[in-house]
Amino acid sequence: MKILSLYNLKGGVGKTTTAVNLAHAAARDGFNVLLCDLDPQGASTFYLQAAPPTKMKTGKLLKGKSFAHKQVRETEFIHLDVLPAHLEFRNLDRRLDEEKKSDTALASLFEGFHGDYDLIIADAPAGLTLLSENLFQLSDLVLVPTIPSTLSLNCFEQVSEFFKKEKLSKKKLKGFFSMADTRKRLHRESIEKVYHTPNNPFLEAVIPSASIVEQMGEQRRPVSAFARNSRAANAFGDLWNIVRAELKID
Repeated sequence: MKILSLYNLKGGVGKTTTAVNLAHAAARDGFNVLLCDLDPQGASTFYLQAAPPTKMKTGKLLKGKSFAHKQVRETEFIHLDVLPAHLEFRNLDRRLDEEKKSDTALASLFEGFHGDYDLIIADAPAGLTLLSENLFQLSDLVLVPTIPSTLSLNCFEQVSEFFKKEKLSKKKLKGFFSMADTRKRLHRESIEKVYHTPNNPFLEAVIPSASIVEQMGEQRRPVSAFARNSRAANAFGDLWNIVRAELKID
């Protein structure tokens, strides 16, 4: 079982739309996928029309395999399930901090799904928290969606510096360009500059800024489920193929 985390210091960069579309692409390839919506805002949960649990006890979620399994929801897409978000997830950091071994608490949650899924995709909340630190340690790959702008690239550098400071493997930290508008000179130049930098940590897949992606809110489905031949759907497909190779999942 592989663990993929979608993360950024800030919101509004296409993190959740990417998590949903990658999960759908992986499921279409026949992998059993669990999308863990760890962001209390619950956007992934909304997009996939998953009913959030009426009650949530984060302590039980982190410790009890049976409790966690009861929270999982099937989606309309074969092979794709969701662990839906809940407002109580805003307390996950506090709960992890209270654990004697906080670095193993989240691991216990994921290990409870071992054997049931080939891939867990974690949609992480923005900000640098104890939860995100745990995800950095546990993940086989951490993807950082990055708008091709100075500020967004600086956010990626901050995450990269944190990995270096905490002696985390930078090999599993990868960026990709998201919400890119190649009509803008700044976006084009930013992408070209990064890709021409030797040994840069960015995957060569660019997710465009497109109205079809925004329509996910109305459709409540992944892009490829309602606009399969669109440029955005193809871009998400390209990204999945690269991620699949990075994860060495087959």
